[in-house]
Amino acid sequence: MNASANPPVNTGESSVCAPVAGTLADVDTPCAVVDVATMRRNIARLADRADRLAVTLRPHVKTTKSLDVAAFLHPGAPGPVTVSTLAEAEAFADGGYTDITYAVGIEPYKLPRVIALSRRGVTLRLLLDSYEQASFVAEASREAGIPLPAQIEIDCDGHRGGLKPDAPGLVEIGRILHDARCLDGVLTHAGESYFARTAEEQRLAAKNERDTAVAAAERLRGAGLPVNVVSVGSTPTAHAAEDLTGVTELRAGNYVFFDLVMAGLGVCRVEDIALSVVVTVIGHRPEHGWIMTDGGWMAMSRDRGTAAQVQDQGYGLVTDLAGNLLPGLVMTAASQEHGTLTARDGAVLPELPVGTRLRILPNHACATAAQHRGYHVIDGTRLLGGPGPATEAFWERVSGW
Repeated sequence: MNASANPPVNTGESSVCAPVAGTLADVDTPCAVVDVATMRRNIARLADRADRLAVTLRPHVKTTKSLDVAAFLHPGAPGPVTVSTLAEAEAFADGGYTDITYAVGIEPYKLPRVIALSRRGVTLRLLLDSYEQASFVAEASREAGIPLPAQIEIDCDGHRGGLKPDAPGLVEIGRILHDARCLDGVLTHAGESYFARTAEEQRLAAKNERDTAVAAAERLRGAGLPVNVVSVGSTPTAHAAEDLTGVTELRAGNYVFFDLVMAGLGVCRVEDIALSVVVTVIGHRPEHGWIMTDGGWMAMSRDRGTAAQVQDQGYGLVTDLAGNLLPGLVMTAASQEHGTLTARDGAVLPELPVGTRLRILPNHACATAAQHRGYHVIDGTRLLGGPGPATEAFWERVSGW
């Protein structure tokens, strides 16, 4: 994959939103902003790593939910992606993507939409971890006359769903799927790696993720069942893995934007965070040491993922419009449409008059991006003086389920 290729930036002319503004001083606030230069660097970093590890990279688009962003993931033509909603699968199918993994446990009421996508020529891989799911997928596949490829979710760390590699039902579930021509492979996700605080803990989480998935695949193969896909991935483990022998594909999504949680884990630097939210100063409460903005939790989300880390970043760190951190200034509180900025660590509260534009770096890129209809696009390598970076495009997001 040549992730360094530079696809044309969407001009925003077909967007239902307002025309692209001149600079970040002109946009309505709060609004989400993506630095395309930072994003491209993040994409290239993991693409190069996947190449070195000799696995297919299947990016998870749940973070960005954007066809415009995906054009940078697979320059030249649509490639394999992972989604978290059928709305994403349908939107990406409309955009020409035909190799999609739906990485959330399937339920029967969604199968008509799955079958409709299959009839359009989309290979939509399903995820399941129970007899019930395997049985209704197999039945629906036979009734439709279309094999519905399904992957068995494997639990590598107790984070969420999945079967242990030695679970009594693993082989029987595999056989139910195989008899209906639906068995596609196994998939695991090291969700607990988001709490791995050192590089060594992340390396061990990546090794365990691989070992668990491979063990499940080998057990199925030992029972005479074909396993074509062995899929692993999370943003921390994808960047920590040293050996993916036995794995066929790597999944990750947060890495495209990164965020303060990933920076707190050391997976990235603060300057690698490509997503931010532009807010405007709307007032001051000097008796409390507060600067008030128009960006509350409706703009940033309620996610406080860094609260469990060594450095709690509140609701986000504060930069000027050019992306320069304002030392010691943190968004420490939020109501629906109000954000509160305070100084910490002995920092002096800066003079920021009403009308001042700022950018807030988010704790959790997926949650913050979900609060917005799309992204104003800037290129941080081409900064202007005065009002801040020029806005080059507006990229719409997929919403709903």
